[in-house]
Amino acid sequence: MLQRTTRSRGITAASVLGTMAVIGTASGSPKANAVVSPAATSFSDDFDGAAGSAVDGSKWQYETGDNVNNHEREYYTSGTHNAALDGQGNLVITARQDNPAGYSCWYGTCQYTSARLSTAQTFTQAYGHFETRMKIPRGQGMWPAFWMLGNNIGSVGWPTCGEIDIMENVGFEPSTVHGTIHGPGYSGSGGIGAAYSLPSGQAFADGFHVFAVDWAPNTVSFSVDGNVYETRTPSDVNGNQWVFDHPFYIIVNLAVGGYWPGDPDGSTVFPAQLVVDYVHVTTSSSGGSGATGAITGLAGKCIDVAGGSSANGTAVQLYDCNASSAQQWTVGTDGTLRALGKCLDITNNGTANGSTVQLWDCAGSANQQWTVSSANDIVNPQANRCLDVTGSNSANGTRLQLWDCTGGANQKWNVP
Repeated sequence: MLQRTTRSRGITAASVLGTMAVIGTASGSPKANAVVSPAATSFSDDFDGAAGSAVDGSKWQYETGDNVNNHEREYYTSGTHNAALDGQGNLVITARQDNPAGYSCWYGTCQYTSARLSTAQTFTQAYGHFETRMKIPRGQGMWPAFWMLGNNIGSVGWPTCGEIDIMENVGFEPSTVHGTIHGPGYSGSGGIGAAYSLPSGQAFADGFHVFAVDWAPNTVSFSVDGNVYETRTPSDVNGNQWVFDHPFYIIVNLAVGGYWPGDPDGSTVFPAQLVVDYVHVTTSSSGGSGATGAITGLAGKCIDVAGGSSANGTAVQLYDCNASSAQQWTVGTDGTLRALGKCLDITNNGTANGSTVQLWDCAGSANQQWTVSSANDIVNPQANRCLDVTGSNSANGTRLQLWDCTGGANQKWNVP
């Protein structure tokens, strides 16, 4: 749990405007024995356009004004003064130490301007893979974020609408980002989250990084550069209401100052820039539903992580179903199968018959991609082979492996 003196990313007036759902789905229905694509793109912006041009208004709207709730120091503007394309496939949100229009803030005359963009009026979605690649600014008082709010905020208010902070950074922690969920009974400084830090004192401002969540019924997993570092479920909210069961919209912004990051000081360099390479969202068809549950197969037994261990390299096996967390698999909309916060992985990137499978940190690699066919096969596309119970042996502890797809009972799986 993060201990903060701030309440949340903060709600502006534009946050409570009515929203409309735009849910992408794969078209058509699968043919018999055809592999089903695990995900379909539902939102995508690669920020292609001429240097100095505005964002695509059919995808993004400006949220303007100041934010007394967090005691932020900036005034969020519309137009290209603080948010513009750079002509190289990036959106650049610029925080400036200026006030060209005489804006008034909660503390008096505004000292800074910046931008906050959202999809509240253009795109919302429940469940899926939400991802951005961006380079954050450095400096005391900087507070970049990529996050989401529930689309029912106008009727139920915050925090009952729910909030998912996919990535937040505060300038005094150049090597660390945070992922957090907020809801009724666990909001503000009581938000439930974790931190991810780069090794060897590297700073996030030194290069681009990928920040994402995989969101499914009853689970939200956070990752940086494909490394899952945090998974939250209803068991984490201490008996409070789990509110991550309805569409959310996306927000990207660069705040200046506030309770959590503190205000800029003499060391802070302006202008400061948040450079966004892309924002991509996928949903799924019947193959990658985002659902979580047991996967059953031969003799009615379950795919199981040996000993319930989340250590890299732990064997994945067949075992009596027992409803433990070691048997709860999320059928990721990004093509992964996840348990205990990690991915089903083919050992040593194998593609040959007999290559075993294991649990490993999610890396976005081809040996962690799986598709589910209409014939109930689980297939690794890279190897074009099926997930198989070794020797058709239904004994507890039998290791799972890759094998040529044969249609045998030891390759048939009931997937959530």
